[in-house]
This record gives sequence, structure tokens and C-alpha cells, in this order.
Amino acid sequence: MKIDFEKAVVEVTGPDGQVRSLPFASAEAFREVSKAWLRVGWDTKYVYGFTWLGRPIIQLPDDMIRLQEIIYRLKPDVIIETGIAHGGSLIYSASLCQLMGTGRVIGIDIEIRPHNRQAIEAHPLSKYIQMFEGSSIEPGLVQSVRNEIKPGESTIVLLDSCHTADHVLAELEAYSPMITPGSYIVAMDGIMQDVVGAPRTAPDWITNNPQTAVKEFLKTHPEFVLEEPLIPFNEGLVIDRVTYWPNAYLKRI
Repeated sequence: MKIDFEKAVVEVTGPDGQVRSLPFASAEAFREVSKAWLRVGWDTKYVYGFTWLGRPIIQLPDDMIRLQEIIYRLKPDVIIETGIAHGGSLIYSASLCQLMGTGRVIGIDIEIRPHNRQAIEAHPLSKYIQMFEGSSIEPGLVQSVRNEIKPGESTIVLLDSCHTADHVLAELEAYSPMITPGSYIVAMDGIMQDVVGAPRTAPDWITNNPQTAVKEFLKTHPEFVLEEPLIPFNEGLVIDRVTYWPNAYLKRI
């Protein structure tokens, strides 16, 4: 790929060796540049440079903005997140609950480091957050989470713990029954299969990733469909998400 600023085109070489010139003012040019930007961002650990209300969040801002559109539209009673790390995503979800005047957050991690737990519990939004420590697929822990959901409450589940295909598939099986119709379970970080060969990757990521788990899950769960989030406002040409979470949003119908 070559970017020519004088001609305002992106030159892309196809599999047949033919070079196409894509004008800057096209969704296709944006798509090609975004692919390169995502890969460079991965190599440079771009997503490690953000916080939300004081806590590191380690997420692509584009993904979080799109996620808040869904959460605001659904206004779920419970937001369940597997994977806590520094707690930025929990605080993000809690801040939306506060602004909406409804909802609470359940976070799950196999190890909640003491300094992270302390920081989350000391945060002004901690009253919206409940944390469980343990494997997100351990049956007893899954049941404990289920017990926190009251009859009639709506839920959304965000999967951001271990990203192997087997683990994500097990999470999908465990938490999908908690999803209310019209809501989502989101299998994050499917970008893994697109960055194989980059720093901090493994060769088996080409198949051992959340997208593989999603495909397997859908084979036996017709009550879910793979559905891109609704874009409620768009006056531009771009409709594709710039994302670390391709093929992530599973909607219960």
C-alpha cells in the first residue's frame, strides 16, 4: 500500500498484482488505511495509552465509543464483564450506569491484583461494581454470577478474559443463557487472527482466537445471530468499524 498525499489517493496492490488507486474520499481507501493503522497500533501498543476516569482501560477508543451507543440504547440492568485487569473498563461501564440512572456492573477475573482491587474499590463509582475472583468458566463462579441477576433484569455480557478459542467458546456457552432478547454477548479481540506475526502474537492465533469460537458457537445456537451494532448517527461515508473486535457482537433474537 502507498499513500500519495499529492494525488490524494491510496494505491493498493491486489492479489493479481494489479495496482488500484483509491481516492481519499472513499470508504474503501479508509478501510485499507485503517487495516494498516490497526496493525501499526498493535505493534506500538497504542491501546496501552488510555485511561477512563483515572484507571487504565487498554481498549481501542473506537470500540468503546461504539459500545456505549449499544449500552445507552439497551440500558441494561446488569453489565457483566470477564477480564478486569486495571479496572478501566469496569469504571467505564459504571460511569454509563451513573449517567443513565440505571444498571450495575459485575466484573470477573481469574486474578484481581491487590493494587487494582484497592484502586477500583476506592473509586467514586465503586458502588456500581461487584467483583468475582476466579475462572470465568468455573461452574460455581458462573452460578454465583447468575444468582446476582434478578428475575426480569436485562443483561449484556462482554468477554475480555482469556482469548483462546476454547476458553471463549466455553464463556459463550456459560453466559449466553443470561442474555436477554435483543441484547448482546460480545467476544472481544478477534483482531488476533489478523495480527499473526506481529509482536506479542503466536502462530496459532490464525485459528485460536475469539472469531473461531463465535463461528463454532453459532453452529448450535440459532437463538443468536452475528450482527453489527446499529449506527444511530452517521453523516459520513464510512460504515465499517475500525475495531479490535471484528465479528464480535452476538445478538439474542
